[in-house]
Amino acid sequence: MPDFTGVAHIELTVRDADRSASWYEQVLGMQRLEIPEEFSNASVPAREVSLLHPTAGLVLSLIQHQSGEDGDFSEFRVGLDHLALAVESRAVLEDWVAHFDGHGVGHSAISDRPWGSVLVFRDPDNIQLELFSF
Repeated sequence: MPDFTGVAHIELTVRDADRSASWYEQVLGMQRLEIPEEFSNASVPAREVSLLHPTAGLVLSLIQHQSGEDGDFSEFRVGLDHLALAVESRAVLEDWVAHFDGHGVGHSAISDRPWGSVLVFRDPDNIQLELFSF
């Protein structure tokens, strides 16, 4: 069987790419990437902003389709359920709680399970995100 070596990028559909990019910068510390025009996909009429997380190396692209359907994200529809980001420890999850509180980001309590601890929150388009520690 052929193999793959990792995740190249994740692309999320959003209502307003610039607004969401600002949120991801402020709340998750991501940095905008300047994508040269020759790499744009002219066959997909959309506004796209790509971001990089400097320590995780995660590239997240936010795409605002011109013909996009409006409505809040729901993990109960077929497609993405949530995106889970790894953190080093439960103590780091506690740091995130304080960070979210300082930025007015709603979140769950930290949930401890035998396999790890999780903190759930949502982006401006209601996309469910998690911070997870094994």
